[in-house]
Amino acid sequence: MDQPRYRTILDLALPIMGGMVSQNIMNLVDTAMVGSLGKAALAAVGMSSFAAFMSQAFIMGLSSGVQAMAARRLGAGRRSAMAVPLNGGLAIAIVLGVPSSIILLLAARPLYPYLNADPAVIAAGVPYLQARLCATTAVGMNFAFRGYFNGVNLSRVYLRSLLVMHGCNLVLNYGLIFGNLGLPELGATGAGVGTAVATYVGTITYFVMAWRHARGAGFLHGLPDRVTFRTMLGLSVPSGIRQMFFAAGLTALFWIVGRVSTTSLAAANVVVNLMLVAILPGMGLGMAAASLVGQALGRRNHQDAKRWGWDVVKAAVIVLGLVGLPMLAIPDQLLGLFIKDAATIATGRLPLQIVGATIAIDGVGLVLQNAMLGAGDSGRVMVVAIVLQWVLFLPVAYVVGPLLGFGLLGIWLAQSAYRAIQAGCYAIMWHRGRWAEIQV
Repeated sequence: MDQPRYRTILDLALPIMGGMVSQNIMNLVDTAMVGSLGKAALAAVGMSSFAAFMSQAFIMGLSSGVQAMAARRLGAGRRSAMAVPLNGGLAIAIVLGVPSSIILLLAARPLYPYLNADPAVIAAGVPYLQARLCATTAVGMNFAFRGYFNGVNLSRVYLRSLLVMHGCNLVLNYGLIFGNLGLPELGATGAGVGTAVATYVGTITYFVMAWRHARGAGFLHGLPDRVTFRTMLGLSVPSGIRQMFFAAGLTALFWIVGRVSTTSLAAANVVVNLMLVAILPGMGLGMAAASLVGQALGRRNHQDAKRWGWDVVKAAVIVLGLVGLPMLAIPDQLLGLFIKDAATIATGRLPLQIVGATIAIDGVGLVLQNAMLGAGDSGRVMVVAIVLQWVLFLPVAYVVGPLLGFGLLGIWLAQSAYRAIQAGCYAIMWHRGRWAEIQV
């Protein structure tokens, strides 16, 4: 890969990576704060966070549709209409987000015991989940803004908006969990309230930034026409379904781990959060690939689009290979930042090392998945992701974990194998190039 292309990738990806890493560092800070409240609170926040992710995942799919369409318009030179897909994404977020948040808010308490039967986990988890669900509409809007800013090479604006939101989240959680700064002491519930309020602060920040940077691109200058709406839904709905099934799969994974033991569930919460922080550079590079591929296709240069996908894969393997080294070398020290119980640290040690050993392979799949989303190939990406997770991984995880007694270690070995197979499938699909035929 020549130096100018490498510089282009980094210029676009580094702010995205910084924003996403900051997001999960905030998750780890929350985990560390809640971890001081005990094992039940830690398990409850872990389970509830993924339940919230599952509940809001469909609306997160708006990001892929907005990004693909905005990037194509930039590549084609249609700068005055780049923000029209964003307007549509914001409208869809309101139409879907308001009723779904009300329904899920009411359903949280009766449904939560199906996720975890431990009374202490239920007591801490339900109000935390309900607080997070109140921000569903804001989550949808934020993801639409993210897709736009990343798609038109304004990832630094995305980073600045995230930093405002995360700083607010940190202050609110510090106050609401422990009763500091004159705020009420709400324990684990305070973490949920703080995150929800900070999400709305992020939405306001995004509107301000978009007003500054996207007015000339059609921001808030009317809704898209029917063709644009139809195209956006065609891109966003499969991405939303994929996100929803992925999030439901993570929730099912936590349910499976909970069948092993509460200790395993607490350890898995920390391992997953560390994994998500580690993998975020790969996700940031993947989003950069989506924009670069979409812009190349807007210029009708299919070979350049294909080359961008492989170039970003090379960068991801190097970056994530380095990121995985601390998890291999010092797993106990990393887990000890968030877990005080020696047995829980011992349970999470080998799973975290497995993450470190295989994370570069996972990065290949993430980059190529996002590259195909940038090309508009969201339907086939959805099928591969859902089939491999639900037909292959989750049944195997249940068998090797709770049934055969291999516990958290067996479950994480199965997950690493499934992610490697997924990366291989995406590599074959990218090489064959059918994604280049899709019209956006």
